[in-house]
Amino acid sequence: MKPTGLYSRDEMLELNIQTLKERTVTVEEIAEVAYRQQAKWSDQVSMADCIDSVEKILSLRDVFHILQLGAEIDRLTDAGLFKGPIQDILKIDLGMFGIDELFGLELAGLYGTIGKTNFGDIDVNKPLVIDRLNGEGKHGGMCHTFMDDIVGALAAAASTRVAQMLNEIEAHKDPNVEEIKLDLDV
Repeated sequence: MKPTGLYSRDEMLELNIQTLKERTVTVEEIAEVAYRQQAKWSDQVSMADCIDSVEKILSLRDVFHILQLGAEIDRLTDAGLFKGPIQDILKIDLGMFGIDELFGLELAGLYGTIGKTNFGDIDVNKPLVIDRLNGEGKHGGMCHTFMDDIVGALAAAASTRVAQMLNEIEAHKDPNVEEIKLDLDV
């Protein structure tokens, strides 16, 4: 019998995608943020690589734990199930709270210092889906105190993973072999 609480990478991926959908976010929206962030630095970035990177990251155990806990905190906040001042702090996404950013930094940090730097950029500029989530939470809609930071961190990690893949491809090019270009118009 399978121990409770243990999930395969495929199961974690599927559960994370389902949880994101419940919190009104798609893999493609996260990938679009990653694509826009990384495309500033390289014209070799593809949306397909960004989607693949988001999915790979969503299958990681630490990411699973962060995303599931953060989504549950937001859900419980929506339901008004916290007591005392923490309910209000979470509901209004108090700027001085900062614990939600710790979730984001931890997730993005799985991809090193650059992952954290990318998260900082996304957290400050709030592109696309992150802006939507942040706005909804601050204007009385669904609580996204944790989800906006988790989604931003997922995009930052995916952006960093794509950059690492591109650098790896570049590192394997042999500088002693001249590229041959074919003229197919003959």
